[in-house]
Amino acid sequence: MKKLIVMLSLFCACTMQAQEQKHSTFYYQRATLFEVLPTSKSDIVFLGNSITNGGEWAELLGNPHAKNRGISGDTTQGVLDRLSTVTKGKPAKIFLLIGTNDFARGKSMDEIVKNVEKIVERVKRESPATKLYVQSVFPVNPKFNKFSGHMDRKKNIPALNAKIKAVAARHGVTYIDVYKSLVTPSTDVMNPEYTNDGLHLLGKGYLKWVEVLKPYLK
Repeated sequence: MKKLIVMLSLFCACTMQAQEQKHSTFYYQRATLFEVLPTSKSDIVFLGNSITNGGEWAELLGNPHAKNRGISGDTTQGVLDRLSTVTKGKPAKIFLLIGTNDFARGKSMDEIVKNVEKIVERVKRESPATKLYVQSVFPVNPKFNKFSGHMDRKKNIPALNAKIKAVAARHGVTYIDVYKSLVTPSTDVMNPEYTNDGLHLLGKGYLKWVEVLKPYLK
């Protein structure tokens, strides 16, 4: 009987641990690092998924106050779960880019938009002096035959961006359309000069992104 109780206890503990593991191992590695790294009122925070994660922001901007708070694979819910580590420092600016991984995980457009709105509301409430910039979800390019979950929702990206833009307008924050600068002209696919996998950016892509952001960094 005692052996059975011990086995049941171990099973319950493992089940609870599995339920509590909402995000990837990498997410927790980065999120716990961000918990111990300081942010201040002079910081410019780049918040998002792997596309943000891949940028060397202080060097790209020539500004030591630029902080990378991107996590590869992150979603709108993931940002919500770690947002307090950003807002507690009351940074000068936050540049948010999130949503493409939600599509890949089967989330509806309405679910994504609802979470983006929650992020906006929390930033305004928890750090009201921070200037928040909500960026468009980036285009993708299926020709590389990778990230099928993302590519399957390619045609939904412009509609999602329109809804995100509406959220920004409703809350009086700035929306930045990076999408149109990354597509091949007259198409809805990411310019292959900027990517080698259809989703993430090459160095030239980051330079184009920074070019779009420059007016908002002055």
